[in-house]
Amino acid sequence: MVVTPVIILVGFAAALAFAGIRILQEYERGVIFRFGRYNGVKEAGIRWIIPMVDRMVRISLREIVMDVPPQEVITRDNVSVKVNAVLYFRVLHPEKAVIQVENYLYGTSQLSQTTLRSVCGQAELDQLLAERDEINRQLQEIIDLQTEPWGVKVRAVEVKQIDLPQEMQRAMAKQAEAEREKRSKIIHSEGEALAAQRLQEAARVLSVEPAALQLRYLQTLAEIATEHSSTILFPIPIDILKPFYEMSERANKGEESEGTS
Repeated sequence: MVVTPVIILVGFAAALAFAGIRILQEYERGVIFRFGRYNGVKEAGIRWIIPMVDRMVRISLREIVMDVPPQEVITRDNVSVKVNAVLYFRVLHPEKAVIQVENYLYGTSQLSQTTLRSVCGQAELDQLLAERDEINRQLQEIIDLQTEPWGVKVRAVEVKQIDLPQEMQRAMAKQAEAEREKRSKIIHSEGEALAAQRLQEAARVLSVEPAALQLRYLQTLAEIATEHSSTILFPIPIDILKPFYEMSERANKGEESEGTS
């Protein structure tokens, strides 16, 4: 069987066509270089490039979650801490991510580490612990501004953990304990002052109304009897018996006046 040049040509063309087929996923874009020069970006789907002429670089458009390793930081008030963070970013312009930087993943990682040290080093320890949202915002703005020429968009930066030295942890624990004790004493003193004020008002009312003192006396006795289930003997106030004495005296005077008559 003789292989004709036509069959050879057809087979070569088929192999060439098959070799140039590329399949891009929905989240991928293909940056095309033709003879080393940028020639455009291919969308998702089945795409064909010219073998040995075109070169395609795949770039993912999905959001990347990158862990920033712990960084040794000396804060503005000279406290040594370890800070790590997490970075959320994605590629918006695939051609820039390929042309403008050799490795955008490595570059973004290194940039985030240096920025983390710089921003945390300009803040005091109390700011790092209490104003974490502000620190995150500064990190996001700085890193996003510097990665913009690479076609990379930084959505968020979150500080994950701040490791303090053991002696600093003990000092902060003592400070927190002293603060709680101070608040407890203040609340107790305010309660004592309020109770004294209420007792003064109650004493003023009882001094004006003697009957109120008697009623309070009887109420207290009733409460004691209820709580302890006991029998209580208490003297009857003289004021209660005074009307009976007056009636008896009037009756005696009336009998004496009748006997005299």
